[in-house]
Parts: sequence; C-alpha cells; structure tokens
Amino acid sequence: RVEYDYYKYHPMSEITNWMVQIAENHSDVVTIVNYGQTYEKRTISLLKIGLNTDWKKKAVWMDCGIHAREWISPAFCQYFVRQILQTYKTDPKIEEMKNMDFYVTPVLNVDGYIYSWKDNTTRLRRKNRSPGPSDCDCYGTDLNHNFDAYWSTIGASFNCCSRTFCGSSALSEPEAQAVTYFVGTRKDHFLCFFTIHSYSQLLLIPYGNPNFTMKVGLAAANEIKKVHGMNYTVGTSPDILYANSGTSSDWAGLQGIPFLPEDQIQPTCEEAYRGALHVITSAHDNTFNGAVDATFTTLWTLLLAVGVTTSTTLL
Repeated sequence: RVEYDYYKYHPMSEITNWMVQIAENHSDVVTIVNYGQTYEKRTISLLKIGLNTDWKKKAVWMDCGIHAREWISPAFCQYFVRQILQTYKTDPKIEEMKNMDFYVTPVLNVDGYIYSWKDNTTRLRRKNRSPGPSDCDCYGTDLNHNFDAYWSTIGASFNCCSRTFCGSSALSEPEAQAVTYFVGTRKDHFLCFFTIHSYSQLLLIPYGNPNFTMKVGLAAANEIKKVHGMNYTVGTSPDILYANSGTSSDWAGLQGIPFLPEDQIQPTCEEAYRGALHVITSAHDNTFNGAVDATFTTLWTLLLAVGVTTSTTLL
C-alpha cells in the first residue's frame, strides 16, 4: 500500500479515503462523524479523536477548507491529525490531553473545494456552490462572512457576484449552519476553536480579555519562531489585518497562504502545529491543572492565525 503523502495537495476523493483509513487504523480513538450536508448534497464529516469514556470531556474544534482555494488549510488539518495520533502515546504533553477530545473537519466547504480542482479557471474559487438570489446568475456565498457574528456589518458584500458575498441572511448556508449547530449545542465542552485559513504571518486574537489572549498569542508566536525562525504579528483582525464581520474567525483561526508551493507545506504545517499546540496545552493546563481562570472559559473563541507570506496573496 502506498503511504499517504502529507506534503502534497490532495483532491477531495483522496481526503475522504484518507479519513476512512485513519478511522480504520486507529479505531480505538478515531471516529468519523457526519454532521452536515452541502447544497450539492455532499456530506460534511469530521474526525473525532479521543478515548471513549462514560463522561463528557472538554474538547478542541478545528475546521479547514472554509475557503475553497486555500489548499494549505486541509493539508494542515491532515498533518495535525497525523501528529496527534503519532504522539499521543509517546509525547507526555499529548498523553496528558487524553481527557480531551479533538474534532477535526479536514474540508468544510466540500463543494467549493471540489470545484477548485476542476481546472485552472476554477482554481481561485473562494465561495461555496449554492445559487445566488433569483435575480442573480452568480453562484456561491463566502462562508466566512455567513456566520451569525455581526453579520453583514463590515467587510462583507450584498453583491451576489462578489467574492465576499455574505449570503441572503446570517446562517443561510448549510455549512455555516452545520458548524453553528454542532459547536453551539456543545459549547460548554469546547476549550479551543480553530478555523484554518491561508493568508499571512499573523496570530489574530479576539476582543474579549485582551490582556489574557495577547499573552497566549505572544507565547504561541514565540513557539512558532522556534521552529523555522519565522516571526508572527499578534493582534486583533482590525488592528493588523482588516475589519470584517460574520466570520467564523470571529471565533478562531489559523491562516497560511493561497498558492503555497508544495515544498512549503511541511514547514508551514510544522509552524502552525507548534502554535496550535501551545494554545491547546495552555487551555488544558489552565482547566485541569489548577483553578480555572474565569477568562479561560472564552478561550475557545480565540482566533489564532498562522501562515507564511509571499509576494502573491489573495483574500
């Protein structure tokens, strides 16, 4: 059997097969959960990683591929899963986190991701594939502007042909609905929420508890720098990136770059993994290894953006 290559980009069919294989190879800790359906009737699935217990555990959420063209995002989610599964029996820090579950969605925007692989004319696809309003010939909504978080207030567009079209209403899209329902009905369990994008060398933090989240962000940036010497800027999205609304990254995120060459997948994933792991272990230690800081109950809304910049960046 050919070993799966984590340092190349894979079409959706290969990612789906990989998920099945991972679940079969690690059946003691991995389960596939189907939690939504796209406009084109494709299933939205995640990998639940964690030991089965009789009690409800704290959890970490990670979704990738909300923007179709950001292929580094699903690549990172697959890398993250591999690293967790390879080290949970040998790395003392990962082993300590057996009292947590990981929910990882390799590709959230399944329709858009598949469409971005069609040919060179569709490679830049950002949105999903749902039809626009009846008076519009354009397809797709920017899922990252469709969440019910200050929806349509800034940075989004009501022009259905715009790449930042926010949809006809908050949560009009099945993908946004699926995440909102799955996480929202379990929000007391989640310590961290990551949504993986692709853009810049940034760690973006939310508005709430700025001193606390800045401390976590700066420490994560320091851990990332140890990997390949890359420097990351820490701050809120309006301060260091741009103002936006209705984004799942108003919850949390990790960002890389569009068109990242395949020879940069490994260093990018290694850096992002180190940053994410620092946030996760901080959440774990503050929850299980002492009194829980009141501010830590909101860490699951932390936005962590990690990536590598090039001269060509597309939002």
